[in-house]
Amino acid sequence: MHHQHVIVFGSINMDLVTKTNRLPIPGETLLGQSFSTVPGGKGANQAVAVARLGVPTTMVGRVGKDSFGEQLLTSLQSAGVCTKDVFLDESHSSGIAVITVDDQSENQIIVIPGVNGQVNEEDVERLTHQLSGASALLLQFEVPIAAVQLAAQAARKTGVRVILDPAPITCELPIELYSLVDIITPNAIEVEQLVGFRVEDPETAAQAAHLLRQRGVNTVVIKLGAQGAFCATIDDTFFIPAIAVDAVDTVAAGDAFNGGLAAALAEGLSIRQAVVWGAAAGALTATKPGAQSSLPNRAIFDTFLCKNGYS
Repeated sequence: MHHQHVIVFGSINMDLVTKTNRLPIPGETLLGQSFSTVPGGKGANQAVAVARLGVPTTMVGRVGKDSFGEQLLTSLQSAGVCTKDVFLDESHSSGIAVITVDDQSENQIIVIPGVNGQVNEEDVERLTHQLSGASALLLQFEVPIAAVQLAAQAARKTGVRVILDPAPITCELPIELYSLVDIITPNAIEVEQLVGFRVEDPETAAQAAHLLRQRGVNTVVIKLGAQGAFCATIDDTFFIPAIAVDAVDTVAAGDAFNGGLAAALAEGLSIRQAVVWGAAAGALTATKPGAQSSLPNRAIFDTFLCKNGYS
């Protein structure tokens, strides 16, 4: 089987997670139940998702020269991700997210981008050396949008497929970015921010996809959570219903979706099969708590596909 490698350009974070029975009010001190450090960041999550499915994966981004940075690199490496193009930045801290979760699963999150906010054309320069022979470049918005656009341009020049997960959306997307993207994968909230109307079913998804394709994107995949995923390409539109699972925690399910999609395309499968892989990876991830810890390996993934009638 022909394996092409996948490159992920994006954020690497340490999530600092505290559990408490309710969220504190300003000025209040509460006793919590537990604390854990969990490797996260959309870029790192997507890299781990692809690598766990057995596809060679390279991460390009930054970590701080601190203990979190070391742990984040170790976590990526233990999942099989190549980290030689992750820059050790001595001038800023590693990116972190401070997350408090209560008994009702309500949360409060503060993200400190740290080194992720410093990603720039130097990182894109390191990325360009990896592009030859790559099957796809995965992008997200937890690093500066200017760097994301430069990375997309570099991939476009080399003929490498660009897959953009437009999350989180903090500003209007530069119109030039759309035409550099081969596949865009917003969820229902993100697609609403992009097109300006609510998307809640295959019909509204089709309207949104049409608009995004007019802006220059080749293929639009809209993640509709528990409903499934809608896809529009140049000559086809289709809907893949979600695979029913007992969801425990949807953290990283969107990243798993992009990982599954990219892994399938790297193996030469069709876009329809790739959306099935994405949906399956997302569904499986939702059955376990945590971000990277919940991403499935290939054996578990293949069994799950088979069990659900996709072989």
